[in-house]
Amino acid sequence: MKVVVDMNKCQDHGQCVFAAPDVFHLDADGHLGYVSDPDDALREDVEEAADVCPLQAIRIED
Repeated sequence: MKVVVDMNKCQDHGQCVFAAPDVFHLDADGHLGYVSDPDDALREDVEEAADVCPLQAIRIED
């Protein structure tokens, strides 16, 4: 699984951080960071993060 975030769309709302904290985080400046190749065991959390993103900036590639 590969996680792709369109950083041009992302506005750092952080909803993904709540859904998948092992994959997404906000840095000290409040900007989104993420693991681009998380373990497949986290797929459900990543799918939830993609669903809750207000701007639909998160995509999962297999």
